[in-house]
Amino acid sequence: MSRSAIRLATPHRTSPMSLVSALGRGLVAFAVLLATLAALPRPLSAMEIQEITTPGGLSAWLVEDDTVPIVAIKFAFAGGASQDPEGGEGLTNLLSAMLDEGAGDLDSQAFQTRLEDLSVRIGFDAGRDNFYGAMRTLTPNIDDAFEMLRLAVTAPRFDAEPAERMKRQIIAGLRREAKDPDAIAGRRWAELAYPGHAYSRPSRGTEESVAALSPQDLKDLHGRLFTRQGLKITVVGAITAERLAPLLDSVFGALPETGELTEVADIAMARGTMEHMAFDVPQTSIRIGLPGLKRDDPDFIPAFVMNHILGGGTFSSWLFEEVREKRGLAYSVGSYLLPYQHTGAWLAVTGTRADRADESVEVIRAQMARMADKGPSEEELAKAKAYLTGSYALRFDTSDKIADQLLGIQVEGLGRDYIDIRNDLIDAVTLDEVRAVATRLLKGVDPLVVTVGPEKG
Repeated sequence: MSRSAIRLATPHRTSPMSLVSALGRGLVAFAVLLATLAALPRPLSAMEIQEITTPGGLSAWLVEDDTVPIVAIKFAFAGGASQDPEGGEGLTNLLSAMLDEGAGDLDSQAFQTRLEDLSVRIGFDAGRDNFYGAMRTLTPNIDDAFEMLRLAVTAPRFDAEPAERMKRQIIAGLRREAKDPDAIAGRRWAELAYPGHAYSRPSRGTEESVAALSPQDLKDLHGRLFTRQGLKITVVGAITAERLAPLLDSVFGALPETGELTEVADIAMARGTMEHMAFDVPQTSIRIGLPGLKRDDPDFIPAFVMNHILGGGTFSSWLFEEVREKRGLAYSVGSYLLPYQHTGAWLAVTGTRADRADESVEVIRAQMARMADKGPSEEELAKAKAYLTGSYALRFDTSDKIADQLLGIQVEGLGRDYIDIRNDLIDAVTLDEVRAVATRLLKGVDPLVVTVGPEKG
């Protein structure tokens, strides 16, 4: 998840100070203190994941943690930006921006003021295949916080004024992206990688598509996405299963059982194309991609280790060493596995001086070939596995991070015991497995290359 840069529900607007009580100010300060305390590391071995079923039949994972009086909830609905209708690109993204812009009897300003007074954070984010939500609250405000979440989930208003305001903000961002070579390269790469598929369309939309979206479009999409089918829920914090269960029913229990999601087909990533887009900027942005693996592929863990050695390790990878350290071609360079629900990809990303762009592409391709032909050494494999296993606990050092990780495990269908076996799976990866998956992914495959920068001479 990544999944998720969740949009917090306070930055774009503040209520007058006269509306903020002394208690409210005290809670804000208290929340800052608790957030600091919550960042203290905790051992994975001490984490117990309870799988609970509510009286209404909802399923959720709970990690009770009384270290600080905070509760964090993360959840995901099946269907994300891939559900945007053709010509309505950006609709799911707009929906994520609108769910805290008024709900029930509270208009946008009243809803935000109420969240601020309660020191509650609520946010939503549209992924490609799932729609994510989050809430964080102090335990004294649990009942009120879950009621605010219930309103956002089940009774959003979609009033015209905040809808137009959010559209203007999104369009302003799209205009900035239109001048960003990295954003241009990423968008063009997706268009070429998945022609005619939902993944090829810009998840944030275009100026034209966003401008044309209406409150009715939001209502229709909300009705299709927000259902109990495929709903995943994770809760971490100072709350018991007995208290949590009825609160979850209050938020999600009234949602329809099923919706009408648009079927999204699997697609094999296109490759073998090299395209340069002329753009008047000092540097050239580079995207090099190949077909990859979906998360349920048996070779995914060996591929994950292989990619760390090739380009995933920030300061230790082959690409970092060859592109930055030896040649000074770029400040940053890296590669990633992109396991979507309906396809998989491997992607290398960098940016460099225009006159050295072709050299950078060739150096990256040479390292891809080196990995496919020879693979890493035993020492490189051992260092990669030691880093990947040793750093895993850092993904669980706050309540929010724990909830993020467990929600991702649920969405990916990895099982409740995954955090216990994940490091063992990595430790078990052999040199032969890494070399085999490198051959499978990288050998003799022409990549899809997109560069955006000054006109070539």
